Amino acid sequence: MSLERLWAGWRSEYVEGAHADEGCVFCRILASDEAGETTYIVRRDDRCAVVLNAYPYTSGHLMVMPVRHVGELEDLEPDEAAGLWRELSDAVRALKAGYSPDGLNVGANLGRSAGAGVPGHFHMHCVPRWNGDTNFMTTLAETRMLPEALPATYEKVRKAWPTDG
Repeated sequence: MSLERLWAGWRSEYVEGAHADEGCVFCRILASDEAGETTYIVRRDDRCAVVLNAYPYTSGHLMVMPVRHVGELEDLEPDEAAGLWRELSDAVRALKAGYSPDGLNVGANLGRSAGAGVPGHFHMHCVPRWNGDTNFMTTLAETRMLPEALPATYEKVRKAWPTDG
């Protein structure tokens, strides 16, 4: 079996922007007084937040994280873990309602060697997927084709977000 590799060099700007001396990029976003399309915070409470990925693999790529700066899954407090799972479930509902994907990838990269671009702040990815979403641009031109701008994605996800009760 042959293992093919697809390079995502365009993500280097994101990964390189997460230097320890500049502090945590997620903590900066969550501490910001800015809202909406400036920070792309889709949902937030005192324990967890959902943020639109500014360097998405596909439109609708969300990250769900604790508000507290904690790097390891096993170090989450029980209420943070419960809140994270609740927000992740709502993220799946919102992406299904807003995008009608053929499937979703949900997961976490634990540690830099596992692919974590921001290893010091635990987060989970929720990524909508479609049959054939790896197209010739990604394969041949090393370019991602995203059909909508981040502000449009933000509005679509916010509109599709499940409401309480």
